[in-house]
Amino acid sequence: MSASVIQSEGISNDDRMEVADSVITSSTRMRDARLMRGSNHNGMRQFNERIVLQAIRHHGAIAKADIARLTQLSTQTVAIIVSRLERDDLLIKQARVRGKIGQPSVPLSLNPQGAFSLGLQVGRRSLEVVVTDFLGQTRHQLQFSYPYPDPQVVLPNIQQALVQIQQAMGENWSRTVGIGLTAPLSMHLWSNLLGEASPQSAAALKSWEHFDLKSAVQALTDLPVEFAKDTTSACMAEMLQGHGISVNNFLYVFVGTFVGGGLVIAGHIMSGQNGNAGAIGSLPMGLAQGHDSEADKLNQPNTPQHSLPPQLLQLASGWQLEQALAQAGLDPLVVHQDLIMDDQYSAYTQVWLAQASRALAMTITSATALLDLDAAVIDGSLGPSLIAALIKATREQLKNYQLEGLQTPQVLAGKVGSHARAIGGALLPLHTQFFPLKDIFLKQDLV
Repeated sequence: MSASVIQSEGISNDDRMEVADSVITSSTRMRDARLMRGSNHNGMRQFNERIVLQAIRHHGAIAKADIARLTQLSTQTVAIIVSRLERDDLLIKQARVRGKIGQPSVPLSLNPQGAFSLGLQVGRRSLEVVVTDFLGQTRHQLQFSYPYPDPQVVLPNIQQALVQIQQAMGENWSRTVGIGLTAPLSMHLWSNLLGEASPQSAAALKSWEHFDLKSAVQALTDLPVEFAKDTTSACMAEMLQGHGISVNNFLYVFVGTFVGGGLVIAGHIMSGQNGNAGAIGSLPMGLAQGHDSEADKLNQPNTPQHSLPPQLLQLASGWQLEQALAQAGLDPLVVHQDLIMDDQYSAYTQVWLAQASRALAMTITSATALLDLDAAVIDGSLGPSLIAALIKATREQLKNYQLEGLQTPQVLAGKVGSHARAIGGALLPLHTQFFPLKDIFLKQDLV
């Protein structure tokens, strides 16, 4: 962009200098050329602000000179941006730091109360609501329980939650930037998967087929609503607040009522063309057995043409353990408590752990062969002790696979925990509003 073009746009000297500085340094600042979205001054100004916020978020409280070094923006441009962000209450000054040489520096940090965001997670038995601040820290949390997810029950619960949260936040509500809504996909198929016996529950689940949850929630609020699949949301939380800080390539596994996952490659969440990247629940756990020829069919006319292998969700979901407990006359919900590891349940947990760990080990091996992963991160909404036992068993089961030609991935325990889906939902609007890219989840080093 030439100086004459910048001048013709009629912008201030400060903004003109910022645009020119950005155009000159953008190629060296960012490794991915797709990050640049045009050169109009409004977009460039917003982009640079987000780059500065990202640098502070990743590196902690730092002085303007360090921000300029990390972002490769000029010190004058950084000073302009920092002043704007301070006026918007997004940055706060820390105590002066005196060094041996030069003037004392004033570190700048993100203001926790600069912005807030809501996460709404619709699950099989409950609605979870989380409010996070500008640092991604949980400030408020609500939970509404129900026997099964009926839209006619879930929506009023969401409406009630919005009222309660607004009251609890008081003046901070005005700094809320959006709502991240998360839910499993294809809930209308759960009746078949869960074997719901009640006509009421089966009808409620079926009603999700044509129910637009995002539009229904948007009608309840003036805040922008964004949607993400629940396991993708949990994966984002792990990427931003867990192992993703230091691990660039990993398969994320979340074990709840059903097992699901997400995929992080080069610090980015991969969604795929149809949003199914990392949808490990659908991964087959064996070879399909079919007839090799027409003659085989004639010789064995009563044999099904295809014997379909089970999917991962049929072997490594919490639902299988719940069902085993229920059939034995025990409380199935104990799977979400550490009590599940008591001796009285061992006959059921040990069978499930053996089955689930074998299936997960196969999944991790297959994914590593395709994607060259550094790690697999396992988390979930089941009892923490049960998840820990599952991780240990999966590590052991990995030893049963030939990994020649592959780098054996680490199997790591997730750091975010059972609330990862709701927390990830709350992080989504913050990223849309304040990070360099709003259409993908970005974790990038600024060096």
